[in-house]
Amino acid sequence: MILSQSAKAVWLGLAAANKMEQFLFVLFIASSFITVHSVELTFELEDNARECFHETIVNKTKCTLEFQVVTGGHYDVDVIVKDPHGKILYDEKKKQYDSVNFDAEVLGEYEFCFSNEFSSYSHKTIYMDFQDGSKEPPLPIGRGRGMDEGQYSLTLIESSAVQIHESLNTIIDYQTHHRLREAKSRSLAEYIFERVNYWSIGQTLIMLGMSLLQVFTLKRLFTEKRDRI
Repeated sequence: MILSQSAKAVWLGLAAANKMEQFLFVLFIASSFITVHSVELTFELEDNARECFHETIVNKTKCTLEFQVVTGGHYDVDVIVKDPHGKILYDEKKKQYDSVNFDAEVLGEYEFCFSNEFSSYSHKTIYMDFQDGSKEPPLPIGRGRGMDEGQYSLTLIESSAVQIHESLNTIIDYQTHHRLREAKSRSLAEYIFERVNYWSIGQTLIMLGMSLLQVFTLKRLFTEKRDRI
């Protein structure tokens, strides 16, 4: 009886380990087959400067461009998007952040330009995230297609893996926006701190100057009276 219970425990352990291995394998496959091409970067845009990026996109593709000014000036930038024929798909002036969605109608090289030419003294830090392609499930999920019990269990594992994959993408997106807000808030706090320091130094110098002027005036007043006596 003891041997039978031990054998049963070993069998259950092997079955659980096998399911865990299947789950990890499916999760690895789900994270590998990504149908969305994404370009994410942060770059410096000098004053009176213009920076353009080019990306070759196939026709009938849904695209998304998301940008945000992280630091610099009034946190604004000019953005323009053109198709391979020079047609303007998006043109906005002095935008702090925006999300642009468009469909690529023709195959070719699309242009994304960021301009800071209206600013003559402040450079900007720009965050850009470009995605082309529709987000599709990385693994097919099915039910009721003549599968036996073991195959249906694997389908449940696939479903869980896809849900975890989508949740991880959502977490990454939230973390990215949180870092952007933190960087923007830090830049604003450092700017205010710098201005307060300059103002404090200026006030201190003015007080010292007024004190020296008062001492000099009183000393000169008593000196003139003594000479008259």
